[in-house]
Parts: sequence; structure tokens; C-alpha cells
Amino acid sequence: MTLRIQKSKHKEPWTIEELSAGLEKFFSDNGHYPTAPEVDRYQYLPSARSIERRFGGMIQLRQTLKLGGQIDFRSGQHSADRAHLISERGHSTEKIVYDFLVERFGKEFVHREYFFVDDKRTRADFFVYDKNGGFCVDVFYPGSKRNLQGCLNSKLDKYASEYMRQYPVIFLQMNKEITQGILDILVKNKRKILGNGQHLMAWESFTKFCHGRKRLSLGK
Repeated sequence: MTLRIQKSKHKEPWTIEELSAGLEKFFSDNGHYPTAPEVDRYQYLPSARSIERRFGGMIQLRQTLKLGGQIDFRSGQHSADRAHLISERGHSTEKIVYDFLVERFGKEFVHREYFFVDDKRTRADFFVYDKNGGFCVDVFYPGSKRNLQGCLNSKLDKYASEYMRQYPVIFLQMNKEITQGILDILVKNKRKILGNGQHLMAWESFTKFCHGRKRLSLGK
């Protein structure tokens, strides 16, 4: 089995034999064949994009090599397991944020699923009432730096309307491996910039922001 390193200096196209060897190595290491994001992170395989250009994509390559197991990871049990994981992770991360906000501002002043209009779609995960006029929090968990930008672009599209920007909006990403420094670099280099009052924060920056806001008191 001849393995080729992804970042090899020579630029000859990968052969089908080298790809087969890389895929079998991945299977030996992980117990399953890789998805496209896993291909990009694996040193013994080229990028998923280059496989798309030369072989028609991962599904076609798996079929060509007659690999066993599931071929299309976008459907079936793999997709169901992934959706379940995302759902569970979403609930747990939102609970962390909710518990913190309630402790900091009081349960009466933390509104979950705040709808801007009556269409039941345009909503923030949280709206917090405080003496500064209130702010919105939109929580998300990018699986990696790779899909962070896509998540952020989706948030910016969602909050593009003026009525969705009448309050400060915190895009709160909850992946601890993605630091505020990484977020700041992303924002600095983005072509689609954040609007006034929109902020991309990691957890530590978010808690600091909240402690800088003045909380309301009942009856005042």
C-alpha cells in the first residue's frame, strides 16, 4: 500500500491507487470511510474539492472503488445520527446560555425564542431586557473552523432586515476550540461585514459583555 502525504511538494495528480490506499488507511484508523470534511483533515488524502474535480465527488469515488458500507453520508443512519447529535448539542448549549442569563439578569427579564414579527420564523434565541435597552443572543455551535464562516453568513442573512437590527445582536458561538482571537481574525477579513450593533463572540467575551450591562429590578 503506497501512501501519499496531502501536503506533498510535487503536484502530480493523485492516482486512484493512492486514493484507495488513503481511504483504506483512514478506515483502518477510524473504523469507517471518511466524509468530505474528514477527507480535508486527513493527511493521506487530497482535498474533497480536488476529488470532486477529478472523480466526481466522494460518492462517485466510493462507487468506483466498490467500497463497502454506506456510500452517501448525507442520508440514512449516518445522517440521522448526525442530526440527533446536532439537536442534542443545540439543546445543551442553549441551556448553558439560558441558565447564565437567568442568573445574571433574572428569569423575568430573559425571553426565550423572541419573535420580531408574527411569522414565527424571524426570531432570536434569547432577548434580554436590561437598563441599557436590551439585546438579542443568537447561539450556534460550529463543528469546526471550516464551517464557522458558513454559519456566520447564515446569521448575517437572517439579521439583514432593519427590524431585526433594532437591538444589539450577539452571535454567540459555543465551540470552546474556537477562541475569540480566531473570531476577531474572521471578522476582520470578511467581505460580508457585520452591521452596527452586531458582534461575534466566544463564551468568555460574552460573559464579560453581560457583566458590563446593567440589570433591571422588578418594580423599577
